[in-house]
Amino acid sequence: MSMNVEAEIRDLKRRVSELEGSFGFLTQQIKSVHKDLLTFQARTEQRFEKIDGRLNGMDGRFDRRLDRVEKGFGRCARTCLES
Repeated sequence: MSMNVEAEIRDLKRRVSELEGSFGFLTQQIKSVHKDLLTFQARTEQRFEKIDGRLNGMDGRFDRRLDRVEKGFGRCARTCLES
């Protein structure tokens, strides 16, 4: 009877050890993925900030050109009305 209990205890210890090993492996994998995701997030934010800056610059240029077009149409309309 005591042999079966000791064998069961050894078997349970072995199984727990296997589970702990698997858990440790998965923990390392998750840490690695998390680290990679944080790096990806930082890079993505930098890229979006860069693109956002470019778009803001383009908005300014577009607004200035639109102002010029509106002034041109205004001058053209005044000229046509004066004639």
